[in-house]
Amino acid sequence: MVRTRFTEEFGIEHPVVCGGMTAVGTADLIAPVAEAGALGFLTALTQPGPEALAKEIQRCRDMTDRPFGVNLTILPTIDPVPYDEYRDAIIENGVKIVETAGSNPAPHLPAFKEAGVKVIHKAVAVRHALKAEKLGVDAVSIDGFECAGHPGDDDVPGLILFPAAARQLTIPVIASGGLATGAGLVAALALGASAVNMGTRFVATTEAPVHDNVKAQIVSNDERSTTVVFREFRNTARVARNSVSERIAEIGRQEGATFADVAELASGERGRTQVLAGGDMEGGMWWAGQSQALIDSVEDTADVVRAIMAEAEELIGRTLPGLVR
Repeated sequence: MVRTRFTEEFGIEHPVVCGGMTAVGTADLIAPVAEAGALGFLTALTQPGPEALAKEIQRCRDMTDRPFGVNLTILPTIDPVPYDEYRDAIIENGVKIVETAGSNPAPHLPAFKEAGVKVIHKAVAVRHALKAEKLGVDAVSIDGFECAGHPGDDDVPGLILFPAAARQLTIPVIASGGLATGAGLVAALALGASAVNMGTRFVATTEAPVHDNVKAQIVSNDERSTTVVFREFRNTARVARNSVSERIAEIGRQEGATFADVAELASGERGRTQVLAGGDMEGGMWWAGQSQALIDSVEDTADVVRAIMAEAEELIGRTLPGLVR
């Protein structure tokens, strides 16, 4: 068994995390992740309101007695989001691990700390991670440029970013981006991380609440099957490559382009309903990382975690020591 500072401090069996994913982080996936001994996060804003989140927390708890967390992503929005109420729902329903992302989590930390909730903050740069540590978070999940979602504008890959963060932080570091295998876990541990975050790998599982076409597409895709969009709007994002994302990238490169020019194509609702739920792989923009290249099958979550840990233990216990003479 692989034990790390992260597994010890957070009470998790394996140093593997399934971070918050909009429209994917529901009890259907997160409970099996927890049952497999990893740490999964329900996504608060996937639920239409705090009351619905409370019900989803209970549904997850009915499916597993192992630890799981809730992701609270804090972003500026046109319509106000009751973040304080989501936070209170998390606390009142006894969740003890939270993943924050987006804006500064400082306004929410006192309430979480008072309730004994451990906070993992997602960051895309060492300077942001250091600020989060100073604020008092318990761990940092740091995203390399390979990740799905928003890797920031510095374009630093994990091979550099993970050890750069681990060298300066005194709290556990979770490596995120480009990871889907036991070999990736061992590499991240060697670079100073205490755990790994895998998003795209867990989307390609039988329990993930997305259309089977999405899972099959991830398996068939390779390391070239993503594209970077929104760079011109200072909101860089890595998404799966399809006709919609390529059109978004093309429009963004045009002089004077604004987000309004791509808003309809990039609609989150379109991606959720037409792609994730409907299975139309050209129906909208959807999120995936370069780790697609390492995923060659759709399996039960328990089998995915078991295979990751078996490969990691084999490498640590037998293969790598044999290289030393």
